[in-house]
Amino acid sequence: QVQVVESGGGLVQAGESLSLSCTVSGHVSSVYARGWFRQAPGKEREFVAGIGWDDGNPFYENSVKDRFTVSRDKAKNTIYLQMNSLKPEDTAVYYCAVDQQWGQGTQVTVSS
Repeated sequence: QVQVVESGGGLVQAGESLSLSCTVSGHVSSVYARGWFRQAPGKEREFVAGIGWDDGNPFYENSVKDRFTVSRDKAKNTIYLQMNSLKPEDTAVYYCAVDQQWGQGTQVTVSS
């Protein structure tokens, strides 16, 4: 059984940084990329960033590509999302996903 667990959310001020972690347990094929999504109140869930598990190639949604960095640690079965220069519009619940398996989400709140 695959479990996806996020951590690292919190409350920060605009311009500050925050790092999220996502650890996956159980077997997941390495062909699947792992990704970060977010859902703000009253909005649909949207893609933020992802990374190929085998090749480590990152890919980003345009609004975050110059501020967020996604990385992975294969030994720890974990991916990370380093978020810099945070804006109030980044406020959302952030979810990690792999092969249609989702974590419970972690809240990120950015105050102005």
